[in-house]
Amino acid sequence: MDIFKELTLNAVQIIQLMVAPAVMISACGLLLLGINNKYSLVVNRIRLLNEEKRRIMLKIGEQNSTTDENVRLESTSVQISALVFRAKLVRNAVLSYTSAVALFILSSLLLGISSFLSIGKLNFFILSAFLLGMIFVLTGVIYAGFETKKGYDIIAYEVKAHE
Repeated sequence: MDIFKELTLNAVQIIQLMVAPAVMISACGLLLLGINNKYSLVVNRIRLLNEEKRRIMLKIGEQNSTTDENVRLESTSVQISALVFRAKLVRNAVLSYTSAVALFILSSLLLGISSFLSIGKLNFFILSAFLLGMIFVLTGVIYAGFETKKGYDIIAYEVKAHE
């Protein structure tokens, strides 16, 4: 009876250990959901500005351009450039969060394998995978922060250009 109780306790402890990476996987999923939404918005904005730029260029090709058209053409070019950079920041955040999820899954699997096969030597790899996953989450958050600042800079430029 003591062996059954010990195995049950051990199983509960193993499950508790495996929950931490699962919580981080869930947290990264939420971060990915939000950043993917931003990615879609940035890409759509680039497409809209490219379309506007093409229309202005066609109009300029058909007749003499006005000062307003030249200003808007320059503004769209600057914004497209900034938005492409912003899209790269979002891409890097997505890659960081995705890498973190992979590392959390790996640490959870290694925990299960280590506990099931009683391999204590995996502890270093388990902890390393988990900590590296946390570093990737931090990296993703930093990229997302820079992306937010860049988004504000683009809006500030557009408002300033239309004053």
